[in-house]
Amino acid sequence: MKSILLHVADDPCLEARVQTALDLGRSFGAHITFLQPIAYIYSIPIDVYGMSVADMMPEMRAVAGEFRQKLEERLKSEDVRWDWVTVEGPADARILSMVNTFDLLVLGACDPFAHDNHHSSLVADMAVHAHTPVLVVPSEQNGFDCSRPAIVAWDGSAEASRALRAAVPILQRAQSVHLVSVDEDEPGKPYDLPAISGAEYLSRHEIESELVEMHRNELDIAECITNAARGREAGLIVMGAYGRSRLRQNLLGGVTRDMITDPELPLFMHH
Repeated sequence: MKSILLHVADDPCLEARVQTALDLGRSFGAHITFLQPIAYIYSIPIDVYGMSVADMMPEMRAVAGEFRQKLEERLKSEDVRWDWVTVEGPADARILSMVNTFDLLVLGACDPFAHDNHHSSLVADMAVHAHTPVLVVPSEQNGFDCSRPAIVAWDGSAEASRALRAAVPILQRAQSVHLVSVDEDEPGKPYDLPAISGAEYLSRHEIESELVEMHRNELDIAECITNAARGREAGLIVMGAYGRSRLRQNLLGGVTRDMITDPELPLFMHH
């Protein structure tokens, strides 16, 4: 894991994801690219104040420049290699145009434009459209310790398998790894890779793991996974990210949506 892309925006999760990216950069000797999209909002040519988008852009660039200068001053004292890229346009499009040449994309879990207890639309888009693992960081996170226990949410799917493989560099540093399966009581489930297959894969990378089977009872699957992580004092949850169908690929599957809504821990996700 040598190349990290970090989304920069002045939102409540920025400090958490900067600290997390810096810790990962130090742990892996990685280079961090700070990507700052200036996301203007398209509207009618003339708004109620008599200003067009073109009139507003110089002010938006100036604000972005001041923000960049402030954060760059802080980064000069960090012992991590980094660079800064400022682009204009929607954050999702600009991230997708760059992310394929990075090992990890770091995003904040919060969405400043969403209602309370609503998942981030940017995280939702990147979780199913980016071809790079996504690390979703909660606003309360004050750094990232690779040595803490890690949970792998396992259902035998291709998405879970891809997330597991991509997370190996981090899992190799975790003090313990737990493959958590939730009994969904769904006959005819299309996934047939048992948890032991994931454990065998990890063992070939010299990673020992514990197989954990959770029973839903009255809980949602997301609650089961979170409870398993909480009970083991985990510092990370690894999971596949799921869209509902190819025809409705902008909509997240229910478990993915629930997990990225106000998460307690960083989520390492891959579609």
